Amino acid sequence: MSMTNARAQAVFDILHHEPVPVKKPDALVDIWASDVFNLAKMENTLSKSAFKAMKKTMETGAPLDPSVANDVAAAMKAWAISRGANYFAHVFYPLTGASAEKHDSFIVTDSSGKAITEFSGNLLVKGEPDGSSFPNGGIRQTNAARGYTYWDPTSPAFIVDKPNGATLCIPSVFVSWTGEALDKKVPLMRSNKAMNEAATKVLTLMGEKEIAPLNSSCGAEQEYFLIDAAFAHL
Repeated sequence: MSMTNARAQAVFDILHHEPVPVKKPDALVDIWASDVFNLAKMENTLSKSAFKAMKKTMETGAPLDPSVANDVAAAMKAWAISRGANYFAHVFYPLTGASAEKHDSFIVTDSSGKAITEFSGNLLVKGEPDGSSFPNGGIRQTNAARGYTYWDPTSPAFIVDKPNGATLCIPSVFVSWTGEALDKKVPLMRSNKAMNEAATKVLTLMGEKEIAPLNSSCGAEQEYFLIDAAFAHL
């Protein structure tokens, strides 16, 4: 079939296709960020002091008091389990061009062998995936091959729901045992910090007094084009 005939057939198929039945969508207010542990959910689940500390960290990048981690971990676990999650994962972006995850379960056994759920501040803050292959393997001694993930509280945790179960994903950075960056997020955060400091100096010289932290935004292109399948197949 020539391209002209194929295009004519595609137009014919579009004009004569049967409408696809659709169900009424859920209200946007009910589904928007429903699987994201954002500030609104933190305000409803954390103590006032813990929420205030988390809000300051997420909005300004200020250091977070380690004592807050236990409160956040307890609230995050309760929220995740209510959303059907039995697992959690530190998600990081190693120098491989892909994302990586260190998975664990909320379920542990006590001294009597009974299964219980547990998620402490220590588990939230730090993970220990194998770092021997990042960015490449075989060039370090065994004792220097260790890598660490650390919770990035400036990014909200979220749930990924797949056919084999739901997982609480904790945004993290990935560093070596000496503190060197092994991922793409640490350089990004350092760049944001340098940009904020430089821009703040410039704005101060211009007479500005109330300066919010400057940051960069990363995300998908916000333009989407819908093409009929009959044309796409051409």
